[in-house]
Amino acid sequence: MLVSAKEMLNKARDGKYAVGQFNINNLEWTKAVLLTAQENNSPVILGVSEGAGKYMGGYHAIVGMVNGLLQDLKITVPVALHLDHGSFDGAYACIEAGFSSVMFDGSHYSIEENIEKSKKLIADASAKGISVECEVGSIGGEEDGVVGAGEIADANECKQIADLGVTMLAAGIGNIHGQYPSNWAGLAFDALENIKNTVGEMPLVLHGGTGIPEDMIKKAISLGVAKINVNTECQLSFAAATRKYVEAGKDLEGKGFDPRKLLAPGFEAIKATVKEKMELFGSVNKA
Repeated sequence: MLVSAKEMLNKARDGKYAVGQFNINNLEWTKAVLLTAQENNSPVILGVSEGAGKYMGGYHAIVGMVNGLLQDLKITVPVALHLDHGSFDGAYACIEAGFSSVMFDGSHYSIEENIEKSKKLIADASAKGISVECEVGSIGGEEDGVVGAGEIADANECKQIADLGVTMLAAGIGNIHGQYPSNWAGLAFDALENIKNTVGEMPLVLHGGTGIPEDMIKKAISLGVAKINVNTECQLSFAAATRKYVEAGKDLEGKGFDPRKLLAPGFEAIKATVKEKMELFGSVNKA
């Protein structure tokens, strides 16, 4: 059964580890993440962007797929199904469809409008036992058309959102989506520490987990980050493994490729990536 992310993130915050959010794009990705979480006894968050939601047929289809896999694969670790960088309307659509967690990315609004929309969503979602993530200070890069300049979040604005009762807070600290450029300045730990001291016990979220050095990941966790998002690294590993299989010319018997064989290497690559990240984040055996 899907659960809110609230309990798993509070435990991660107190235990000084982070729960991984791994974005899903199809059945193979979802199955790989769930099996890896079960094998490593780790709580996990399945992230779904609005673009991925459309690609997979809609939010109801995703909820049906995930719930079916939880049952048929006998998954017993805590699993949250979470809308990633959602719009206000998208968050409500996911709540209606059966998601157990949603993110409203209001970072592109004025802080006043971000607060107004966040307050309503938090109240409505909390009444249904659904966890909510909000964002202050946009995350750099682009994800499904959502573009951020990589702002450093204002600690006082973070507190205004945190005081609304949000479950977790994504605060921009120089992190970006996608691959990091060679001249990236790194995470702004002074800003992260200031935000942590200002908002108190609020679990913090680090977006753009791909490519951040291990020492920075561990330091971010020590400063209150309890959820780390990984998407690009799974995309890269899946694509590389699939490409290698195709270029090897396997399964060519005049019938083309069997999709079950074609996607198998990518499936294994995602499992390996997810396991590596769970070990780095410290969530293994924390279910």
